[in-house]
Amino acid sequence: MNTVLVGAQWGDEGKGKVIDFLTEEADVVVRFQGGSNAGHTVVVGDRKYVLHLVPSGVLHEGKHCVIGNGVVMDPFDLMKELEQVESWGFALKGRFHISERAQMVMQWHRALDRAEEAARPEGEKIGTTGRGIGPAYAAKVGRYGMRVGDILKSDFLDLVRKNVKEANRKLKALGALELDPEEMVRLYTPMVAALMPYVTDTIQFLHEKLESKAGILFEGAQATMLDIDFGTYPFVTSSNPTAGGACTGSGISPRSIDRVVGVIKLYTTRVGEGPFPTELNDADGETLRTRGGEFGATTGRPRRCGWFDAVVGRYAQRVNGVDYWAMTKLDVLDTFPVVKICTGYRRADGFVYTTFPADLDALAACTPIYEEMPGWMTETSHITDYAELPENAKKYINRILELIGGKLGVLSVGPARETTLRIGI
Repeated sequence: MNTVLVGAQWGDEGKGKVIDFLTEEADVVVRFQGGSNAGHTVVVGDRKYVLHLVPSGVLHEGKHCVIGNGVVMDPFDLMKELEQVESWGFALKGRFHISERAQMVMQWHRALDRAEEAARPEGEKIGTTGRGIGPAYAAKVGRYGMRVGDILKSDFLDLVRKNVKEANRKLKALGALELDPEEMVRLYTPMVAALMPYVTDTIQFLHEKLESKAGILFEGAQATMLDIDFGTYPFVTSSNPTAGGACTGSGISPRSIDRVVGVIKLYTTRVGEGPFPTELNDADGETLRTRGGEFGATTGRPRRCGWFDAVVGRYAQRVNGVDYWAMTKLDVLDTFPVVKICTGYRRADGFVYTTFPADLDALAACTPIYEEMPGWMTETSHITDYAELPENAKKYINRILELIGGKLGVLSVGPARETTLRIGI
């Protein structure tokens, strides 16, 4: 069974935990897009593991982990993370692979990211993490990026010098400090030897695994509403974290995909700038943030919180073709006497959007339409059987499924592995 797992909102849905859960039945886990601006958190027993680039499957001995060609990989972030993974006691030799076609995020991309964001006027800032992801993807599309395979070339350090000089012209125009090309050469020289053992023709590797009937799990970072094409543009990431990106980011045919699992939080959050129709700037929003621990795994920034948005969920189901939902953080809602679901957006002239509009100005002029349902007012984090859930909790979940489509596959009622309920997947 080859599975694509995607986030269905604005990220932070709990993908790391669900990937960890599904890895048990997979042989290979592939990260297919994004960079170290993502953060996946997995809780095992009393230990919390946070991963940014390395696929979450690394926490399972014997599973192969692949960084696909669609990823933009910061070599230093990766080296630091690999050291951390090994310090946790997980061996990497022979089971970690980096696509030679993956793009690298270089130090000048980080400098450009910060300079470009600083140059944007207030109100027009994107809310970038400053990790160089956007400039790295821009370099890829502009056909002047550096790929992982470049470290195998004898003239790699000359390529570093050339790219630093080009980046300095842009940094100077933005009024930012320029970089020293020779300092960059000294910085990158040890990186070559450290990463060379992992560089792989991952397309060949993955197709060999397919031929041997191995199960592959494709892991997306970020989420549908941050997709460069389908998200709340321009407040988006620079890649395609939707299901289609799994194929272009790994070299696997769509015919090889058996199912799509969408991860969706049972309320809504967002980090950074951009529209958020159901955002709560009141005590309810603060309760969601506090109970849900809603602070970014990568940035530490507090997340904006709001009620569940079924318009977003339905849109994500259509874009991704979600077969099964992995619903997370039900327990965060345990103390609410009333829970709300947004079913549409009403414009001032009375027109109601039931699908997500591309025009963000039109969206900004709308107000959410809510259905109210009674809460269940009892803790659910100890429950291990779906049948034992409070009736009102089951009614809430079933109403969401009616509105967004798809089937319930997994339900999470807490952060730990053992609080994950397998339903229909």
